[in-house]
Amino acid sequence: MAKLFWKPGTLLYPVPVVLVSCGDIQGVKNIITIAWAGTVASDPVMVSISVRPERYSYKLIKDSGEFVINLPKRSMVRAVDFCGVVSGKDCDKFQATGLTAVAAKNVKAPLIDEAPLALECKVSSMNDLGSHHLFLAKVIGVQVEETLIDRNGRLNLAKADLISYVHGQYWTLKEAVGNFGFSVKKRMKKE
Repeated sequence: MAKLFWKPGTLLYPVPVVLVSCGDIQGVKNIITIAWAGTVASDPVMVSISVRPERYSYKLIKDSGEFVINLPKRSMVRAVDFCGVVSGKDCDKFQATGLTAVAAKNVKAPLIDEAPLALECKVSSMNDLGSHHLFLAKVIGVQVEETLIDRNGRLNLAKADLISYVHGQYWTLKEAVGNFGFSVKKRMKKE
């Protein structure tokens, strides 16, 4: 199939869209929407977020050395968008969106109560990448909404109704199309 050649761009989609909550020792708290977030290691569990240095949350994260990645669900999409386009310098985003800040277990940054999953993170390093600075962080705690745990104690993320970001739009995750390792198991059954 014919392909067009484009200049380099950020077309690695879909990506998780997350609400990163942060704060400082004076009790200031904020939320920033991040689409450049991801898992970078499984042992120890490490994640990354990329933040523009001019963003209000950048200094809060840099100075405190911690943040919380909150995974939003479909009903939170207006708040997700608001927190990505309005600066925390201009308003209290918790108050403006109606989201509820609750204490985390392992960090001073608040969790967002309405988010079904939250990863409490401590910054390990920061790298200047140009337009964004990359914060690498160790996940030191995870909080999961009880309703997402099935009878066997397994996490059922389909019930979370999480959203993602795709080239300027927010999308839901519609359906599973396979399980990890299913291609090998299927082939092994045929042989």
